[in-house]
Amino acid sequence: MTHADTVELRLATPADAAAIALIHMSSRAATMPFLPPQKRNHEQVTRWAAEVLLTECRTWVAVRGTEVLGYAGLEGDVLEYLYLLPDVRRQGVGTLLLDEVKRNSPDGLRLQVFEQNTEARAFYQRHGFTVLATDDGSGNMENLPDLTLGWAPAQATTSGR
Repeated sequence: MTHADTVELRLATPADAAAIALIHMSSRAATMPFLPPQKRNHEQVTRWAAEVLLTECRTWVAVRGTEVLGYAGLEGDVLEYLYLLPDVRRQGVGTLLLDEVKRNSPDGLRLQVFEQNTEARAFYQRHGFTVLATDDGSGNMENLPDLTLGWAPAQATTSGR
């Protein structure tokens, strides 16, 4: 059963920072057990969301009623963040957020994903992303191999109009 039809998307505000921090921390713990344990507490991640994420990225939240279910952060043509509460995965919420980011990226998108994050890699592949480059992890703070994925909108067919 999907609940995406009851979800609304809107631009995030500073009032969403604590909810974004909770989503960020719980999603990373649930979906990426290969990462080192989180060293920052909820208050520190909330401050990061308010002072960094919301100032450097155009950020959308997916909301059902008053509950923030997930968020996506876009910086230029790079999807920097797409995280969901663990219990709302596979309900279409991630797709709604990704579709909104795509609508706001008419020239295409890039993103980084850890090589070990096979579920995220499969999600992005289903949504038209392809591998552009691989890296041994020396370029990220976790020192884990990652992939650069890219998506380009379908080119309009030229029909002589």
